[in-house]
Amino acid sequence: MVEVTKTTRCTAVHEASVPPQTKGIIDYITVLKPRETVLLVFIGICSAVVAGQGSVPWDILLLALAALTTGSAGANGITNYLDRHVDARMRRTHMRSLPAERIVPARRALVWSLFLVIVALVLAWFLHPLAFLFGLTGTVAASVFRKKVMCVIQGGIAGCAPVLIGYVAVTHQLDLTILFICILIAVWIPLHVWSVMIANREDYIQAGVVYFPVTWKPKDAIKVLLALSVLLYAASLALWDVGGFGWLYFAIANVLGVFMVYATYNLLRSGTSEDAWKVYKLSAFPYLGVIFTVLCLNFWI
Repeated sequence: MVEVTKTTRCTAVHEASVPPQTKGIIDYITVLKPRETVLLVFIGICSAVVAGQGSVPWDILLLALAALTTGSAGANGITNYLDRHVDARMRRTHMRSLPAERIVPARRALVWSLFLVIVALVLAWFLHPLAFLFGLTGTVAASVFRKKVMCVIQGGIAGCAPVLIGYVAVTHQLDLTILFICILIAVWIPLHVWSVMIANREDYIQAGVVYFPVTWKPKDAIKVLLALSVLLYAASLALWDVGGFGWLYFAIANVLGVFMVYATYNLLRSGTSEDAWKVYKLSAFPYLGVIFTVLCLNFWI
């Protein structure tokens, strides 16, 4: 009890020592979901590298980086604003900036996010009209039907927007390679989203978020995740075949694919929220991040 008290006091002293202005800035940054933004920007830039066969003009690369960063951050800020009431009812998210009311009124975060999206769309227009179209479509898709059963469909569209922007910024057209990159992401999105919902099933239910997978028996819902992990593995190999990527991508895609299938199979056997959380974490940077990294390395090694 003494140790807890000391820790609490130290935390309070530390927080009190942080200037209010700094706290406010941090809140306006965290509302943009920095980790998710970094992943979206990363896969978008990697797509530009793939489109340029390993070489992208610096002016296009920097403009794409600016458009993807502001656009992804702004879209994430909008979704945080739209989800704030549900987030306030969930243990996992109730301490986020908006549900914890560290940004008051909440519309300030919305204005801030919309400003970033507008900046991103202007930059995207200078990249190419198609980049503008994909950016606008991705933002709208991310913003509608929040916390509904069909949100993974819009999530798939929004998740494909960064890679489409990065790709057309270089090629100014679409082809089979970017199509199969989008298929990979479209399969990855529900696996990623539904695994975190299974990991926090009771939290979602008590917050009133009641749709698949939390409405199914956990064992049956996990079987769907296992099927998705197999499809994801197949999609990664199909991308290798269509895109003509080299031995490094083929080897890493097989290793990552086996890991994902094994992780979801292990989840099916255990049925624990801890293993569902492992699938969720594995699917993010370790899986998607590495897959896109080796897509780029294919041209440099």
